[in-house]
Amino acid sequence: MPTTTAEQHTDVLVVGGGVGGIAAALAACEGGARVTVVEPYGWIGGQLTSQAVPPDEHPWIETHGSTASYRRFRQAVRDHYRSWYPLASDGSARPLNPGNGWVSPLCHEPRVALAVLQAMIAPWRAAGRLTVHTRAQVERAWTDGDTVTALAVRLADGTVRHLGASLVLEASETGELLALAGIEHRTGTESQAQTGEPSAPDRPAPLNMQAATVCFALEHVDGDHTVDRPADYDHWRTRTAPGWPGPLFSWTYPDPRTGRPVTGRFLPNPRSTAASMEEGLIAPELWTYRRILDRQAFRPGLFRSDVTLVNWPMTDYLDGPLFDVPDAARHVRRAKEVSHAFLYWMQTEAPRPDGGTGFPGLRLRPDVTGTADGFAQAPYIREARRLVAVTTPTEQDLSVAVRGAAGAVGYPDTVGTGHYRIDLHPTTGGDGYLDVAAHPFEIPLGALLPERVTNVIAAGKAVGTTHITNGCYRVHPAEWSIGEAAGALAAYCLDRQTSPHGVRDSAKALEDFQSALTRRGVDLRWPTATAVAPGPVGGDTLPS
Repeated sequence: MPTTTAEQHTDVLVVGGGVGGIAAALAACEGGARVTVVEPYGWIGGQLTSQAVPPDEHPWIETHGSTASYRRFRQAVRDHYRSWYPLASDGSARPLNPGNGWVSPLCHEPRVALAVLQAMIAPWRAAGRLTVHTRAQVERAWTDGDTVTALAVRLADGTVRHLGASLVLEASETGELLALAGIEHRTGTESQAQTGEPSAPDRPAPLNMQAATVCFALEHVDGDHTVDRPADYDHWRTRTAPGWPGPLFSWTYPDPRTGRPVTGRFLPNPRSTAASMEEGLIAPELWTYRRILDRQAFRPGLFRSDVTLVNWPMTDYLDGPLFDVPDAARHVRRAKEVSHAFLYWMQTEAPRPDGGTGFPGLRLRPDVTGTADGFAQAPYIREARRLVAVTTPTEQDLSVAVRGAAGAVGYPDTVGTGHYRIDLHPTTGGDGYLDVAAHPFEIPLGALLPERVTNVIAAGKAVGTTHITNGCYRVHPAEWSIGEAAGALAAYCLDRQTSPHGVRDSAKALEDFQSALTRRGVDLRWPTATAVAPGPVGGDTLPS
């Protein structure tokens, strides 16, 4: 029988070891705190690893618009390839992009991200300052008034441990702490009356959430590697979505910006090397879109095939939310079934450039995803429960159509920066794509703070956005910036014996904390010359 141990106390308890959670843990440890991280999957890293989503980034990511630690992570990924992979050249002509995918200037394997993140946290684990529980699940939260006092966590061995902390950071993929601790939050779509957003609907719909996706890794080699036909294949094969010109399983889908049909190209292992973003805008090349290993970038003959990551419009799961519904577990299973069915369609029915059908040489790569079957360990959940926060960034704060040449709203309490188009996928309630040009924006400290609860800080996707602004806050560098600010704030509060709200409410404390962030290498504001880029990075003809 599982046993329950006595409560253990730490300075900072991080719920979720994804992109934001690990950035938060690093910042808090560096600030002198003792930190415990609770992560439900086997790998830390979230979007970067267990969800197998290569980074979605903005055009200036190489130099600014993020944090120094995020740029160190990116450089360490490149250094890993240069140190251990035999490259075709020294890669000095341009920044190394191992997959030469056109979604980002750094498309790489999930395992490499995992190796780098493990290396980044290693000193703090060795010093006894950081404890990371993987395959651990938060089951219950205890509160005392406006404070979260402890969490019951079931560890991988089945034991239940009661963990208490001075400060608790919400960095989970679904905002699970908000629900467990009864912290005010929202899900789905708000109404225009609630937010004033031009793109918001007339009525709120809490279960109308962005589609989730179960990603998978593929190569193309000789032989027939066709997977078993899914039991519900006919259902998925004929599934449609709002605004689509035909079935979801097709190379043709609606352009997220215009709604007009776009037909993508699909040719495994093309002869050309680096994929062209400009080419992708004209007629998207699906194989190279999220390619994470380009065989031609390495020593000739080392790899038989490229490796590409499938996270395309056709694999979105639209039949229901993956949380906050009684049958959530069923929806999680069916989200994977969609991806399984789409792979079967590609292997057996997909039109080929030569006029034939099917690509039986497509083969799953379980080693890439760290699973038995080649599908990601965790679904990519674009939209979590969202904190009812002190400050809620809205569409009119950063929309190009609303703000014009004025740029995004500036916040006196900025703790970081981000940029991406407002990129919303079709929803479980029947909405089609929403793709809105957005200015580079600042992240307000108030968006990390609950209106009521005093010792919880949002450190990831549960930050206090709206359904709409979640579309540009959810990507990798923004999530890292949110997490780093949250972890640094936690350490600052512990060191100075103050509260998160107290930092924001005191002009002197806020200025001092922002100075500390600047010393860490956090970009608090964008250079005045920064303009919205016309190119595809930061939102393109294939949504993220």
